[in-house]
Amino acid sequence: MARLLIELIGTLSAASTLFVVATGLTLVFGAMRVINLSHGSFYMYGAFIVSTLVGTSTGARYWWAIAVAALAVALLGTLLDLTVVRFTVNRDPLTQLLATFAVFLILADLGQHIWGTGFRAVPLASTLSGRITIASATFPIFDLFVIGVAAVVGIGLWLLLGHSVIGWRIRAAVDDPEVLQAGGVNLRRLQTGVFTLGAFLAGLGGAVIAPQIVVAPGIDESIIVSAFLVAVIGGLGSVLGTAVGALIIALAETVGALVAPTWASTFTYIAVILVLALRPWGLFGVAER
Repeated sequence: MARLLIELIGTLSAASTLFVVATGLTLVFGAMRVINLSHGSFYMYGAFIVSTLVGTSTGARYWWAIAVAALAVALLGTLLDLTVVRFTVNRDPLTQLLATFAVFLILADLGQHIWGTGFRAVPLASTLSGRITIASATFPIFDLFVIGVAAVVGIGLWLLLGHSVIGWRIRAAVDDPEVLQAGGVNLRRLQTGVFTLGAFLAGLGGAVIAPQIVVAPGIDESIIVSAFLVAVIGGLGSVLGTAVGALIIALAETVGALVAPTWASTFTYIAVILVLALRPWGLFGVAER
């Protein structure tokens, strides 16, 4: 039972990071129909900014560094939306892929010029460095913190999308953007806000998880693959689907690591194939008509 609880908490922690990052991706696609390959860059920049702000301190700066990093990445997202992404909206998917992939490469090179090619370790705040015992199972407090952040993000998005005027407009932009624009809503401004929110969530994910990973060039590539898998099997545009998809991917990785460590990634893709074979539009997605 103790081993089961430990694996469960570890799976939920991994799923939480994927959820926070992939939610931004699915929101952008849902409201703008833009496939953003540069989304992983926002995650990487969030982690690198935290590593710079925290430095070699004992981790006390980690708390405010998270907020600064997420807001800085959100500002970067706004800038990219106004200069690049706005010209890809309503274009064919290939144009979007090429444009956002070009941004991905530019940001990767820029990141290496700013932070170098080496790896960085982010000290953990003392309040998160301990362990807690539940039912004879001991877990890192940091795992529970990551799960808590994902829960706060999920509740916040539920309130935003389901119980606010802005959320109503975002959902209307997904269903019928022409009617929404005809009603006097500045659709372009709304889309910029959604893209900024997506960048903020990716930066937040990278900033929060920075002490648990090796912060180095290349983490943008790994996270964008996982985030796309989560968003696709959950159903592009569905926040609830993103949560379920993140849990499935994290569970598949955990099972793979326990059963066949050298084939762990294979379990992830098997899970994706099985889901898409049954529902090609994702678990909570809507079939295109």
